[in-house]
Amino acid sequence: MRSINLSRAAAPASHTRNHKTMSDFAESLTPQDCLVAVMIAVSASDENLRTSELVTIERIVNHLPVFTGYEQDRIARVAELVFDLFSDEDGLDDLFALIRGHLPARLSETAYALACDIAAADGTLGEVELRLLEEIRWELDISRLHAAAIERGARARHLTVGTPEVP
Repeated sequence: MRSINLSRAAAPASHTRNHKTMSDFAESLTPQDCLVAVMIAVSASDENLRTSELVTIERIVNHLPVFTGYEQDRIARVAELVFDLFSDEDGLDDLFALIRGHLPARLSETAYALACDIAAADGTLGEVELRLLEEIRWELDISRLHAAAIERGARARHLTVGTPEVP
């Protein structure tokens, strides 16, 4: 099993960045990088990268067919890019522009499903995560009906025995 090392990226202020290198990397994003970027963005949205969310990202990258052949070492670079973007005022808009430019439309629902899985991984959905999910839905043009089905599926996958009943 491959493991994700985000130690370099988890502390974005602690290292220097070469913006040209990051810009070059951003322009070479693969569809899989975009999926990872969405997951990292959701995990980082509340400014707290939880272990449960990182483990979920690792599990997803290791097991889903969409990540077959994905180069594991790219995850830290993608995380670094997301953190760089989040440090800028217009970073979220820039992230979505990159994703729209490099993610095929046929993978939009996959991206939203992965985002929902990361948001649900720690058992709670905060206001910031909910707003980001709403933004992802809008930016990736996910219909309300499809979004509701994806969200319900994520909820079902992350239920625990003690989770209260929600209609």
